Amino acid sequence: MFHKKLIGIVFAGALAFSAAAADVVIRLRPPVAIVEHRGEPPSRDHVWVNGYHRWDGNAYQWQAGSWQMPPHPHQRWVAHHYVRRNGGWVMVDGHWR
Repeated sequence: MFHKKLIGIVFAGALAFSAAAADVVIRLRPPVAIVEHRGEPPSRDHVWVNGYHRWDGNAYQWQAGSWQMPPHPHQRWVAHHYVRRNGGWVMVDGHWR
């Protein structure tokens, strides 16, 4: 019985910590996105995934875009973007929808 409670407490603590650590609030506004030359797609099924400014802990670094294959047919890419939250900027990761 004690072990079950201990395991439950450990998992609850890990979940609480990971939820709190998930949002990195950046006080500096993200720069304007860089316009990239896409080139030709490798196939008609490839989708362009836009580049974005990634926060490295000290400054924004540009992550170049690339052609990617969706994990499932007819999925579309929802781009990385920043939202105002907790007095700063928080990045919302891009994902397939």
